[in-house]
Formats: sequence, C-alpha cells, structure tokens
Amino acid sequence: MSRAGLSTLMVYWDAMNIYFSCSITGGRHDQQNYQAIVNHLMQLGHQVPTAILADANVMALENVVDPREVYLRDVNWVKNCDVLIAEVSTPSHGVGYEIALALSLGKPVFCCYQAGRKVSKMILGNNHPTLQIGEYQNLEQALRAVDCFLDGLS
Repeated sequence: MSRAGLSTLMVYWDAMNIYFSCSITGGRHDQQNYQAIVNHLMQLGHQVPTAILADANVMALENVVDPREVYLRDVNWVKNCDVLIAEVSTPSHGVGYEIALALSLGKPVFCCYQAGRKVSKMILGNNHPTLQIGEYQNLEQALRAVDCFLDGLS
C-alpha cells in the first residue's frame, strides 16, 4: 500500500474528537461552508460534538439556551477535544475566544478562511506553535487544507 493510502487509513482509524468553531451571532452567510466541513470531518469518522453549530437552524436552538450554559458547554467541549478547527471568514468574538482557549491548553488549532475576506490580525499574526492558518479559494481547497492539517497530526 502506498504511503498516501496508509495516511488515509490512519485518519479513519485514529478518529479524533474535533471542536469545529464557526460564527453564529456574528453572521451565518458562510453556513453552507461550515456544514460541508463538518460533514467531511464526520465522513472521515471523526466525532464533532459541535456539529449542530454548522446547522442552518442553529439560531433557533441557541436562542433557548442560557448564555451561562452555552459558555460551560463550549468550554467543556474545547477542553475535551483533540483539535480545534475554525472557519474564520466571518468575525466572531466567540470563535476568537475558543481559539485562544484551545491554544492556551496546547491543542492543535487550524483556522481557515476564504480568500479576500478580512481576518483579524490577532489570528493572522499569531505564531503560536500549535496554530496553522489556511486560506482557500473554494470549498474543495478548504477540505483539502483540513485534510492536510489532520494528516500532519498523525
């Protein structure tokens, strides 16, 4: 079997708990990309406890949850994840907080964003050793970048 084939098998066999972070209250116009990334991760066999955050109907669900419950839930998910993947094309205070928390815990973090979008210099200028950043032109490139990030962890 080729090395590339072995790497693909390793992704399936070494399923991870992945925190997917995306904008909710900051704007949902990238929701289809969020959903595609989450679906891709789950098809690879990974657990994504935050998959609901990529759903088109998340606002209705999040509106009935107390802010303290959201904070405690999300912090717990970050603490228990193996890696954090964030789509940062749409600015979000919560996503920035989650990224910083994951980095402070030594978690590998991958931030991806659409080419031409304005991304915080706090992310782009961060040289933390467990942070990787990827720009993409289209969804296919985004999924390849996610795969490369995950492959680099094994």
